Amino acid sequence: MATTIDTGWSVRLATFALWALTAASVAYWGLRLSAPVGTTGPVALAAVAMAPDASAIARVLGGSTAPPPITSEKRAAPTVGRLVLVGVLVGTSSGGGAALIAVDGQAAKPFRVGGQVAEGLVLQALAPRQARLGASAQGGTTLTLDMPLRP
Repeated sequence: MATTIDTGWSVRLATFALWALTAASVAYWGLRLSAPVGTTGPVALAAVAMAPDASAIARVLGGSTAPPPITSEKRAAPTVGRLVLVGVLVGTSSGGGAALIAVDGQAAKPFRVGGQVAEGLVLQALAPRQARLGASAQGGTTLTLDMPLRP
């Protein structure tokens, strides 16, 4: 007759696992309850409104960081020098696209065709490396901004 000898290792192992789980739970809740108020959850990063990098956008659109030459059929003295064409994205549809233009030395902003760039100036049309502005969307071109050639 064969008898099985139970040495009790299965009971000891289960007891050890139960006590280990209890110790981990006590440590977790002890650390959680001892933390300062307001930091019990995951740390949330503040949402920072990032301004677009005008020079990076200009490189993507084929421009450079050198100041572009400004040509004008009518030299409007207060406007010349205020506007800098940084990049052009010519749309595939007729009259579509956008231009990246810096106004008064500020960061460049995108303007769609037909949008007002500055007081009295509307973006009329776009060509590769060029933007034409005028007093109205259908009127004559007052100012032509050209992007500089890459070195």
